[in-house]
Amino acid sequence: MAVETLTFGCRLNAYEAEVMKAEAEKAGLDNAIIINTCAVTGVAVRQARQAVRKARRDNPTARIIVTGCAAQTEARSFGDMPEVDLVIGNHDKMQAKSYAPMLFGAPLNDKVQVNDIMSVRETAGHLIEGMDGRVRAFIQVQNGCDHRCTFCIIPFGRGPSRSVPMGLVVEQVKKLVANGCGEVVLTGVDITSYGPDLPGSPTLGQLCQAILRHVPDLPRLRISSIDSIEADPALYELIASEHRLMPHLHLSLQSGDDMILKRMKRRHSREEALAIVSRLRALRPDMALGADIIAGFPTEDEAMFANSLAIVADADITHLHVFPYSPRPGTPAARMPQVPGAVVRERAAQLRAAGERQFARLCASRVGHVERVLVEHGEIGRTEHFVPVQMPGAKAGDLLNVRITAATADGLVGDVLRHAA
Repeated sequence: MAVETLTFGCRLNAYEAEVMKAEAEKAGLDNAIIINTCAVTGVAVRQARQAVRKARRDNPTARIIVTGCAAQTEARSFGDMPEVDLVIGNHDKMQAKSYAPMLFGAPLNDKVQVNDIMSVRETAGHLIEGMDGRVRAFIQVQNGCDHRCTFCIIPFGRGPSRSVPMGLVVEQVKKLVANGCGEVVLTGVDITSYGPDLPGSPTLGQLCQAILRHVPDLPRLRISSIDSIEADPALYELIASEHRLMPHLHLSLQSGDDMILKRMKRRHSREEALAIVSRLRALRPDMALGADIIAGFPTEDEAMFANSLAIVADADITHLHVFPYSPRPGTPAARMPQVPGAVVRERAAQLRAAGERQFARLCASRVGHVERVLVEHGEIGRTEHFVPVQMPGAKAGDLLNVRITAATADGLVGDVLRHAA
């Protein structure tokens, strides 16, 4: 067995998994499984532990390496698992030398090799050939977070905010496009904080402008989750004028209630969030919006929850990610009065149902329209608005014009007309 990776959590982890695999193989590692963990919820951490145990059962001779955010924040607990051979911190996992101790069977003084992530000040621009042959690829442009939302453990797993220089990002995009990538997704922990640590303090919008200017053959550029209150003028300008920037943004809302937003230590109010949504749609009327919302944050009462439920329709959120609140040890919210678990689950279910209704409405509205679809695998692709489409006869990598014939619970069905211009 060569090096395999098992990834949990965000798009940034998906990108990093490709880098880790390449770096581990560069170090000569083989017969190994690298488990890239997530710490955003207690459920994610439990899933990682279950994956470790299953990997050992299924691969008794393989080296099991655990890394990622949960390994960074709960290093010793993973190190104490008998199934684990090595625990590597979030910064060191991107370097070939971190995998060298595994090569020769040399005894480690401590199988937990996790540094102080808060001391890290740079994020390297790792170049990758692609994403396992996929026609969409994620590119890390930023890492870490300087904010301290009361529910979030991620800054302690990722460290301070730091940006990848624009030139390295552009070179990465060029390389991916040359290898047949049809869509690039910019990702990070808090990508709207991109740039202040770089010479000239570029912004996320200026980075996008540079990519689209210097890589004219890139068909589609997409941005992952943003903190909308930090969006810069250059980004708004691109939204209004650049068709290669996809009309789909995912907003880090977290709640629709002002008191809960304040207790979360978020930097926007409900009114500000709705004003940003209105501005985006004024610039790009067909903009599709996703959002993260936490159900059952501590102290959330029925009226507060009703505000969160209402914002799904008020902001016309069609791609909703719902997170049942999960207390993370060491965060201020974990010390606040908690909402009963059954209530949290019920509120999460109501939010998911609202999100499903919104998504169904979006899909129904596209029937009869012609959509530009990038085929990702098999006969499945995505529209510019990030809606899955099934198209008989399509092949991966094609950018097609597709007439939508039906809506399903999972997305759309369509007939291929011709290759898109």
